[in-house]
Amino acid sequence: MATPLTPDKLISILRAEGVRIAEFPGWRTRERDDETGKTFGPVHMVLNHHTAGSNSLATVAKNGVSGLPGPLAHIHLAKNGLATLCSAGRANHAGLMARNAYDSFLNEKSTHPAPSKASGTLDGNDLSYGIETENLGNGTDVYPRAQYDAWVRINAALCRHYDWSAESCGDHKETSVEAKIDPKGPVEGYGTRARFNYSGKQMRADIAERLKHPASWTPPSKSTPVPTPAPSKPTTEQRLSALEKTATDQGKRIAALEPK
Repeated sequence: MATPLTPDKLISILRAEGVRIAEFPGWRTRERDDETGKTFGPVHMVLNHHTAGSNSLATVAKNGVSGLPGPLAHIHLAKNGLATLCSAGRANHAGLMARNAYDSFLNEKSTHPAPSKASGTLDGNDLSYGIETENLGNGTDVYPRAQYDAWVRINAALCRHYDWSAESCGDHKETSVEAKIDPKGPVEGYGTRARFNYSGKQMRADIAERLKHPASWTPPSKSTPVPTPAPSKPTTEQRLSALEKTATDQGKRIAALEPK
């Protein structure tokens, strides 16, 4: 468990990881701590979501939805890969987590059980960072390459700062006792990989790979073709041999033209 980041530190680690950021007005002081009497932190895990809508920045950052006041996440991630900071405190994104699921992320297990309400519950808003990634959540709306790349970077930035492994990053559906389905949908591609369907397991694998490299690392986008070598220049011996052959051939042609 760890202390939540200050606004300036959050900006710093995201930029170091190559994430393009914007700041929603008032995000540094907008939170749900005062309203609920609950304090954000200590924290341990990143929770990933889809917005289930479009043009959702104001909803996530400030307005909220019926029965659920904003902010609805700490970060809103747009289709173009722009991460907008929405809150530095408690946000309404996680709801009730199953203890068995949360414990598997806290202890960074290699597998994560289906959330069971019977194991007990806890308030995920107290202890997890939330990323709302813009997507309709209908199973066909695509996460563009730039968006998925930024998504991996955001998760990795938090893990890198706290010295967490990728197994501290989960999906809402992997912790919720409320039958959540997010995130879901096809991803346009990542690195050298073509289109694939989003999964928490694949996201964690991509985060783990990123954590093997410096924060400035960018995955290769395509397989680089092997260049065709330029033809080598002929040696002096080869040039003389070619000239000799040309002279011999010309002599033969002249001889053939002479009257017999």
